[in-house]
Amino acid sequence: MNNILEEDLNAIIAENLAWEKLKNKSVMLTGAGGMIGSYLLYVLLVLNDKMHYNIKVNAVVRAENKLPNEIRNRSDVNVIIADVTEKLPETGKIDYVIHAASPASPLIMKDHPVETIAANTVGTFQTLQLAKAHHAQGYLFISSREIYGQPEEGCECFDEATYGFVDPLNPRSCYSEGKKAAETMCVSFREEYGLNVKIARLAHTYGPGMSIYDGRVQADFLKNIYHREDIVLKSEGNAIRTYTYIADAVAGLYRILLNSDDVVYNIGNENAKVSIRELAEILVGLYPEKGLKLIFDIPEGGTKGTAPYTLGILDSSKIRRLGWNPQYSIKEGFKRTLEYLEQEHVEKI
Repeated sequence: MNNILEEDLNAIIAENLAWEKLKNKSVMLTGAGGMIGSYLLYVLLVLNDKMHYNIKVNAVVRAENKLPNEIRNRSDVNVIIADVTEKLPETGKIDYVIHAASPASPLIMKDHPVETIAANTVGTFQTLQLAKAHHAQGYLFISSREIYGQPEEGCECFDEATYGFVDPLNPRSCYSEGKKAAETMCVSFREEYGLNVKIARLAHTYGPGMSIYDGRVQADFLKNIYHREDIVLKSEGNAIRTYTYIADAVAGLYRILLNSDDVVYNIGNENAKVSIRELAEILVGLYPEKGLKLIFDIPEGGTKGTAPYTLGILDSSKIRRLGWNPQYSIKEGFKRTLEYLEQEHVEKI
């Protein structure tokens, strides 16, 4: 196992969480081949390997090659090839469901808005139905900062009860509106059937396992640094965001699933708040020996397919009161990600 990944996983399971709730349980995890899903999966397997927890993991992916052979061949992993928008196959008893399957690439959202909204609405309904049928002890939905939309004037931070504007007639809203509908579905199952649902709203998350070709700003910048290319900004880069390292985010997800009493929590590292331009400058400065520069090339009319939100930082004080404390700064997290990419010799396409 890559040493960066191994260090991250060991740090996560060292968190003071109610891990024992997962002993001898069966967990269904959708989106198990994605960046967040794969980390969630690896945590469960490390608990089995190091703590002998005997967790049965039902890993749902759309294609078998989404998981490496060493995962597919494990006796504690049941790989399920399925589309979450269709009824999921019967697998035996399910104690916990984690629904992490969703397109996260702006390129997919732009070209396939129907598939994007379906994964979050129909997919959430299917997994909630499964959790209900199995009387699951817990259900975790991975939501997003994008449900908040563009804040009203004077609003810098979103807590869990503050909302901005999302245009439902913009096809790019397929992601944010899909997540919003899914959240309502979750609390509806809680209200009507007593299902123990939890919702985690993630800010921008990055780290090992992310595709550097998926069109997100942080992916584009990592691709540039990895290929020893100058970073070219297509805008002024004034949008303010927070960036949370994957290990911190996943530690927060398990804290919500296992240690929380309320339904919804933000996960965002306010200490890692920067503009897109500042992020580019930080990454260029990580390796001065490469001699890379930040260049502006702003097209007329701007760019399409990106989220239209320029402000709105997640207030994560609620989950911090549960004991969550992100460990990695922007510089540390992005440097770890680049070290991972170099060690894995990511295909240079």
